[in-house]
Amino acid sequence: MDLGHLRSFVCVAEELHFGRAARRLGMTQPPLSRQIQLLEARLGAVLLDRSRHGVALTAAGRAFLAEARAVLAAGERAVQTARRAMEHRTGGAVKLGFFSASTYAFLPKLIARARAELPGTEIVLREMSGAAQLEALRVGRLDIGLVRPSQDMLTLSSRCVSKEELVLALPLAHPLGARRRLVLRDLQDQDFIGYSEEGPYMRGLVARALSGAGVTPRIVQSVAQAQTILSLVSAGMGVALLPSDARQIGFANVAIRPVAVPPGLTVELYAVWKAENDNAALGPLQGLLQRL
Repeated sequence: MDLGHLRSFVCVAEELHFGRAARRLGMTQPPLSRQIQLLEARLGAVLLDRSRHGVALTAAGRAFLAEARAVLAAGERAVQTARRAMEHRTGGAVKLGFFSASTYAFLPKLIARARAELPGTEIVLREMSGAAQLEALRVGRLDIGLVRPSQDMLTLSSRCVSKEELVLALPLAHPLGARRRLVLRDLQDQDFIGYSEEGPYMRGLVARALSGAGVTPRIVQSVAQAQTILSLVSAGMGVALLPSDARQIGFANVAIRPVAVPPGLTVELYAVWKAENDNAALGPLQGLLQRL
């Protein structure tokens, strides 16, 4: 049965006027009348009662109208499903590597958007260090990873997906918290909690920021994770420089304040993948990363 004929019948049934229905459909009245006649012949039933007073639905027409609308709605759903499949190539699975700091803000945003825009793609999450992700990408155990930049990723394809400012974390009662504006020089002679060698990117970035300001930190502890740093700040052990997304962790007794740093000193997050990866589900996720 021709969907165009169904669409014409529904339009006439709603307008109860061939002239208005023809204008709504963007056609002239004679071919519209012919379509209705062909539909009635196909069904073997009279759907419309035509008289000089106007058009009315017959009992068969009223019964058929609901079914015609349902068929048209199903056809539209089928069209939309096909279009989504073409646009997003829905289906398949992508193995996505991540590390703890990416979970503060970026990873939740990515997963939420992927669920909404790529509903047929399964995201299989794998938590591991940046170095472990790069190795897993090279041997095919991961399709894509979220890592801090390093020399080791230069043999892989990559895209910067997030840039954050450095912020200062300090105990709520710390004297620096009363200052209206903070600069890195304010950290001179302050007890400082830094990143250990297990976090080489953040360790190097913080060191460059402090040395550029002429500050020699009095490091009292060095740990690998932002959560641990914030727990030590909460205990009053010292102050720390962290990515701004770390404010999402929300430790008690910790204030997060902006601090002036030299231009270009931002905390970067990269999506990394192997160029030769032929997983068809990877392309739509890469496209989504470009839009975030």
